Amino acid sequence: MRLLAIDTALDACSVAVLDGDGEGARLTRASETLQRGHAERLLGMIGEVMAEAGIAFSELDRIGVTVGPGSFTGLRVGLSAARGIALVVRVPAVGVSTLAALAAQALRESGAEQAGSAVWATIAGRGADVYIQGFSADGTPLDAARAVAAEALGEELPDGACLAGNGAEKIVAATARGDLVVLHTHGWPAIEDVARLGAVADPQTARPEPLYLRPPDAAPARRDERLLA
Repeated sequence: MRLLAIDTALDACSVAVLDGDGEGARLTRASETLQRGHAERLLGMIGEVMAEAGIAFSELDRIGVTVGPGSFTGLRVGLSAARGIALVVRVPAVGVSTLAALAAQALRESGAEQAGSAVWATIAGRGADVYIQGFSADGTPLDAARAVAAEALGEELPDGACLAGNGAEKIVAATARGDLVVLHTHGWPAIEDVARLGAVADPQTARPEPLYLRPPDAAPARRDERLLA
């Protein structure tokens, strides 16, 4: 498997090339923190990582891209690039959940996978809201991703629940629960986890389509009929 992974869903602009299968696969990656400007940096970063990996676009087998939750602009940038490259190279593009990648990172770094612990991946939203989804120790989703007020999770999360992502501390503060375990507070996924999840995703079901959990902040302008009279 030779896969190009792209993540622009949050504040990072990240690219990786995964060459091979299993633990022995070679990973070439780059990541920069960019609160804006993903579109201007992404294509150059892709070219740089592909050159460093020594792989031509024609040698790729798949493109993987984060589909959200994330910023509307960032998601559009990454998805447009992934779909465009996949179309030109004639390989499938697969979508990877940002929350699934955050959970995979927590399981990998903490050993929770070996311990059999579930993980609730989180992303801090606007105001009191967080985006959250639970995953079993093998990465299987326990529920659907959703946006919810952090305080409301106080009665939902099980005793000693393991949290990951930058919404974790907001949940702990809002619920005042000292039993919750924070595995990490990263604000975006590690691109290596995006790549590995993309490599095992089913192209028939993991579509490269945005996962929006709330409406956009900007509303389209309404036409004032009085101005047309």
